[in-house]
Amino acid sequence: MPSNYRNFRISVPWLVLFLEAVFIILFYYFFSGESSQLSRTYPAFQDVNQMVIFGFGFFLAFLKRYGFSSTGFNLLIIVLGVQCSVLIDLVFGLPKTDVLDRIAKATVSVTAVVISAGAVLGKTNPLQLILMTVVEIIVFHMSRWINNTFLQVPDNISLMHAPLFGAYFGLAVSSWFSEPSPRSEKNASTPKSDLLSMLGTLFLWVFWPSFNSVLVVTDKERAIYNTYFALAVSAVTAFALSALTTKDGRFRMTHIRSAVLAGGIAVGYTAHSIKYPWIAMILGQLASVITILGSYCLQRCLNPAFKIHDTSGVHFTFGLPGVLGAFAHVVLFVV
Repeated sequence: MPSNYRNFRISVPWLVLFLEAVFIILFYYFFSGESSQLSRTYPAFQDVNQMVIFGFGFFLAFLKRYGFSSTGFNLLIIVLGVQCSVLIDLVFGLPKTDVLDRIAKATVSVTAVVISAGAVLGKTNPLQLILMTVVEIIVFHMSRWINNTFLQVPDNISLMHAPLFGAYFGLAVSSWFSEPSPRSEKNASTPKSDLLSMLGTLFLWVFWPSFNSVLVVTDKERAIYNTYFALAVSAVTAFALSALTTKDGRFRMTHIRSAVLAGGIAVGYTAHSIKYPWIAMILGQLASVITILGSYCLQRCLNPAFKIHDTSGVHFTFGLPGVLGAFAHVVLFVV
């Protein structure tokens, strides 16, 4: 233990300080004071910032041994990731916007990293999480650049695939780590930790309309109410299916914690373009069904076959609804 502690002190603090020094130098050379439309952008950005820090921080606090790590390391990777994302925008000349819009886009991008962290929770140390943050931000912006340059995908749509990207990037990283023993305390939770996780889910649910609309320039109101209706229907469906799929007919918070967000994720690509709320409501219901049924199929069949250990269930919580949303976007675009 002393030797591990010594290695921790040698590696992590100096890596963090080194990265911060590099960020400061790059900001000195590449950052210029651009004007910000504060009244238009800041309220939505504030919502997204609270959602990412509080929502995901508590959402990942369901393991009793990693409650402080989930909330604390979540803040660390967010502040590092946002700076890294802003710098990539500046250095590689992605669509130019004002400062506050850049920070809002960076915050949306960092949600991919936070979701990926949920897949490897309890299996990685802080050094590995920091390295994963930097690598994932770079890869995510490369995919964003490809979407903008070659596929002509609008930037706000390209950024909305952050939950989908984060889920599958996290699963890819998770496959490199061994699965903890089922009897290990690393997989255990307590009523208190589950309550904190549910609190994080409530934060995410409340602020998800702001997340889907923060980058929308026109039809922002439509994006907000479509997201809300999709979230509302997915929450109702989650409670109903949870009771129907359990032997004693009780609600299971693990189902509800995963499925109530599915509607917001599914309409992320199309919330601003859906003309009729009933379409968003159908997407929310389908996403909730896919999430709950997927949790059974993936955990019992697919994950053991591919030796994937998804700690937080990001595959069926964020990945499958994201796939549904991307498919719906293509269908609605063609129609």
